[in-house]
Amino acid sequence: MPPDRVFDELKSGPNGLSTDEAAGRLTIHGPNRIDEKRRDRLIVDLLNRFRNPLVLVLLLAAAIAGSMGDAASFAIIATVVTLSVLLDFVQERRAQSAADKLRDRVAITSNAIRDGRLQPVQAAMLVPGDVLSLCAGDLIPADCRLLSANNIFVNQALLTGESYPAAKLAQSALPETAQSTVPQNAVFMGSSVVSGTATAVVVRTGRRTALGGIAGSLRKEPPPTAFALGLHDFSVLIVRLTLLLVLFVLLINLLFHRPPLESFMFALALAVGLTPELLPMIVSVTLAHGALRMAERRVIVKRLSAIHDLGSMDVLCSDKTGTLTEADIALVRTVDLGGADCPEAQQAAWLNSNFETGIKSPLDEAILKAGAAGAEGWTKIDEVPFDFERRRVSVLAERTGTRRLFVKGAPEDILELSASFARGANELPLDERALDDARARLAEYGRHGYRVLGIAWKTVAADCAHAHLTDESALVFAGFALFLDPPKESAADALNELAALHVAVKVITGDNEHVTGHVCDAIGLDAGDTLTGAEIDGLSDEALSARMRNTNKFCRVTPAQKQRIIAGLRRAGHVVGYVGDGINDAPSLHAADVGLSVDSAVDVAKEAASMILLENDLRVLAEGVREGRRTFANIRKYVMMGTSSNFGNMFSMAGGVLFLPFLPMLPVQILLNNLLYDVSEIAIPMDEVDPDIVAAPRRWDIKFVRDFMLVLGPVSSLFDFVTFGLLLWLFHASEPVFHTGWFVESLATQCLVILVIRTRGSPLRSRPSRLLAGMSLGVVAVATLLPYTLVGRWFGFAALPPGLLLALAGTTVLYLLLAQIVKRAFYRRHPAY
Repeated sequence: MPPDRVFDELKSGPNGLSTDEAAGRLTIHGPNRIDEKRRDRLIVDLLNRFRNPLVLVLLLAAAIAGSMGDAASFAIIATVVTLSVLLDFVQERRAQSAADKLRDRVAITSNAIRDGRLQPVQAAMLVPGDVLSLCAGDLIPADCRLLSANNIFVNQALLTGESYPAAKLAQSALPETAQSTVPQNAVFMGSSVVSGTATAVVVRTGRRTALGGIAGSLRKEPPPTAFALGLHDFSVLIVRLTLLLVLFVLLINLLFHRPPLESFMFALALAVGLTPELLPMIVSVTLAHGALRMAERRVIVKRLSAIHDLGSMDVLCSDKTGTLTEADIALVRTVDLGGADCPEAQQAAWLNSNFETGIKSPLDEAILKAGAAGAEGWTKIDEVPFDFERRRVSVLAERTGTRRLFVKGAPEDILELSASFARGANELPLDERALDDARARLAEYGRHGYRVLGIAWKTVAADCAHAHLTDESALVFAGFALFLDPPKESAADALNELAALHVAVKVITGDNEHVTGHVCDAIGLDAGDTLTGAEIDGLSDEALSARMRNTNKFCRVTPAQKQRIIAGLRRAGHVVGYVGDGINDAPSLHAADVGLSVDSAVDVAKEAASMILLENDLRVLAEGVREGRRTFANIRKYVMMGTSSNFGNMFSMAGGVLFLPFLPMLPVQILLNNLLYDVSEIAIPMDEVDPDIVAAPRRWDIKFVRDFMLVLGPVSSLFDFVTFGLLLWLFHASEPVFHTGWFVESLATQCLVILVIRTRGSPLRSRPSRLLAGMSLGVVAVATLLPYTLVGRWFGFAALPPGLLLALAGTTVLYLLLAQIVKRAFYRRHPAY
């Protein structure tokens, strides 16, 4: 539905209901179709795997073989391809299901009235007619019409482009002048509540919303991550090699006048052997396994590829409160400009926090907990909600005919807006001398670790009904509210852990540089330089990037400045993580490589984050970094396999057609070889990882992968050609024996070399997981015993004499020893990896 039609429907009432009818409506929900949709998606996903071009060509080849009377080849190829696809599908779906269950634990929910009571409902399960309760920080999950509103302000920039929050009213009719604009009595999917509370009835969901109507024009694919780019580069490399070898094999077979169908089938089977068709499954299973292990460490992964980004992270940007401090904030004193206790300032602060309808910050909670004498009798008239550019909130209240605007916010800004200050019952001019004294006192409070709010007021006309931004001027400065938030005892240990992982921590905060410096000194954070928001505004992007190298504290910054800092760090080549839990943190969470929030964060922050910390503790994050690196290491093991022994064996097949009087291996035997090899690698996601791999961030480097292939691949091919010589000239093997002998040697070298490649060090010291070792040895045992079975004869295998088996075993051992020697020499030349 076009947005303007949605707007008209919302203006005229939800689904034809009056406001009263909608408010009292009983929401009756029919059978849930989620299970049916999930089943349909599974079927489509499975069928799509058979639409893979390579799989379609193989099935076409099987059909050609069947049409020419080769029923055995048809059955074997179809069965092997089907089993390979099903193996990929089942493993990936199991992994995806596990990851989905983790994401459901932190899914965005809305408070809806169902069964006569208010209860949390997942946003995806809402239907038209649901009545929602909205409050500050909520992400609006559908297009809704307001039934009641209490000073509610909504950020709807996604629809209107206006950055300043829009006021909303619950009214049944709008004036004609408003008909062409976004309705004031409606809120829309994708918007967020900045302040206030409301109840609303759902009118449109999903694609029928205003946002859904313009989704096509708004949709913008996020830039590819380093993880996605690395996989793409690897895939391109393999495709090029595959095309080169397949064309070479076809050309040689045609020149030698070999049967066209057999040559075609051999070339296709060779392509299958070269193609890492299990790479998507290995990636999905490894990432999902990593997500499950991270969940055990109290980190929930929403975007699986973020696991790699977290492991690659080398800079973490974080606020102080709750991360470096206990977030157990207490109001210690309220003082006037001269440093004397000031109950009037505490009363003004209490009234402001009590009447404010936005999210209650920890400072607000501390003020309300401390209480205030003499605050009775005031009633709220209006407010100007908090925003992160102004860094203050104003409340208009009245008592006994006197109306006063109470303002609370960043002390530097409140001082700038004040024309006088209170000293007892007197008001004195706030001249330059008084301002200098106030700033000096503010700096002293910061050096002692106090967080400070400025408190001011302004008496307005008795008939003033609304508060405006312009009213925040010529204020009477009442005093400072002083808070203490002790540093976390665990923060120092967490910072040491992150430093050991080569992750630099930079503090980005709205607090001033003095209190930030006090906290950083207390927890032992490397001091470095300090930049303030005002200084950042005076720097170009290039100058800011240069200053950031030695800067660990960014103070008094706005949300826009946070994004600029993160963008600068990324331009400098860093992988940046950001920890945030507030409304103002959503843009920075999007801007970072990996956004991290906490389970207690507002909806907007949780939605923007790619990971959710169930504990607001950097030690939890350090464990997540380690797990991210383990996960990437296991994915890279498969890649290294595909570019060394696997490529070497396929290269040997291509080379063998030059001098062998027959094909080195039958097409169906190549497919079986590939299937068994794939089975042996299923356990890679569960493998152990060496501590030195986890110690530092690592990223994809296709040049490193290519170099590894060019060094280790020929070692595999060398021993394949040695095997060819043994079979032809020492044992005078017939064609079936030759196929069988090389099938056994090929599988043994491919499956066992993973035990060498999986570690930079000695495979005898770095033990693989039992599952990986068992799967590798088990597949080698199956390959060795298969020729002696009836099934083996169906595949064209022949029984091997004991002497040949012993020679093949010796060749495999020598190959593994040489692979270890070459691998160690390679890593000495590439110490960074």
